[in-house]
Amino acid sequence: MSTINAYKPFLGLLIFGNIENLVLAAQGVIDGADPYVVAIASLCLVISWQLIGVFGTKVAMKYSRHIEFLGGLAIFILGIQSMIPLISHFL
Repeated sequence: MSTINAYKPFLGLLIFGNIENLVLAAQGVIDGADPYVVAIASLCLVISWQLIGVFGTKVAMKYSRHIEFLGGLAIFILGIQSMIPLISHFL
């Protein structure tokens, strides 16, 4: 049970990270990105983040609030960035 408790501070980041993936996928569809390039890049980034998560979790625990804030800010900025072309298209 203590392992699960150690990851509770990152639960919000995990949930919003999935939303970020949806935003990035929507941007790729709008911009006409090559799905194979996006898939390969996504796999590389997921593996990299997994390695960082495995080896950097103990260090990052002291900074979990900062990390969660920056992750949420990045999601907000990417969401706005993905909506701007659509809004200008409708106006």
